[in-house]
Amino acid sequence: MLGHTPGHDRPVDAAVTPVPYPLSRALLEAVLADRTSDRFVCELIWPRLGYAPDGSGTWSAGPAAGETWRQSFPIEPQVIATRPASVALTRSIPKQYKQLLKEQLGFAGYRIGALYPRRTRRATAVNWLLAHLATTGEPLPETGPLPELLEPPADPVAGHPGDLPVS
Repeated sequence: MLGHTPGHDRPVDAAVTPVPYPLSRALLEAVLADRTSDRFVCELIWPRLGYAPDGSGTWSAGPAAGETWRQSFPIEPQVIATRPASVALTRSIPKQYKQLLKEQLGFAGYRIGALYPRRTRRATAVNWLLAHLATTGEPLPETGPLPELLEPPADPVAGHPGDLPVS
């Protein structure tokens, strides 16, 4: 996908350096409350892992992706839908940042009756995003842009319309 950078005459490849969606406390709380699609959660993580859209709707590991990620997941790791990608994401959180979800957001976990793999993987995703901010020295603003928020799914196992089945 070609576009133009304002003030420049040469085309730029917009797919090379995707701009990650801005993070905020309000956004991360919406993810934990299951108010966004699983795909949106993944798209918060993929550019920060070094993945970029290839123009066909698929995200591919780019040069900024770590070697382990490029080898294990050459295309978009489905960190909510698949266990291997979720486990890899969990393992990539540095030990000193494993409790950021509790420390920064006060998240005590889901109630036993609401404990589903999709939701625990969302918690992992949010913790990873908080760890990413910590390792890059970026602040977590209280507010920021939000996507159109969805109602929590009626069936939390199935998720939102269009979410991939969880394995």
